[in-house]
Amino acid sequence: MAAPPSGELSATVQIRWIGPEDAPAFQALRLSGLREAPTAFGSSYAEEKDEPVDVVRQRLVQPEGLARERGILGAFIGGQLVGTMGIRRLTSVKQQHQLLIWGVYVSPLHRSGGIARAMLAEALVFARTVPGALLVKLSVNAGNRAALQLYQAAGFTVYGTEPAALCIDGTLHDEHLMQWWLHAAPVP
Repeated sequence: MAAPPSGELSATVQIRWIGPEDAPAFQALRLSGLREAPTAFGSSYAEEKDEPVDVVRQRLVQPEGLARERGILGAFIGGQLVGTMGIRRLTSVKQQHQLLIWGVYVSPLHRSGGIARAMLAEALVFARTVPGALLVKLSVNAGNRAALQLYQAAGFTVYGTEPAALCIDGTLHDEHLMQWWLHAAPVP
């Protein structure tokens, strides 16, 4: 499938929250991403390849009776999962004002079509609904120019760089730490 012009999301793409019923597709796409783009993830294919799908399914269950504070967005084309983006509230009392975006991946055949941008927009809409949330954070491989451009275009700013954040096959990779304020950033 040819991607639409840059900046334009195809009408055939559906962005929605992933649920337990999506566990096999989520696991397959995540493992594909861990193999294809190891510098984009803190985890590795070797760590996750033998994880039972029932464990993955359980992680995708939302707690009953609580406001949604976490989830994984999926991008679907023709019912096939082609992209994912996780977002979760940090759990410690002193960090609950922060949300974290993690596990962002779009399959290579569907890149440059606006899918990651659409998932990010949906994640930021969600962030505004989380009571007490003030900012959204993420980390991105310093060498991933496309991801950096995506996040900067959405208003994320780099607030630091973690040197040697990942070591993959003996090569060290820095990560930029980025943040996006739900409201104007406080003046120090």
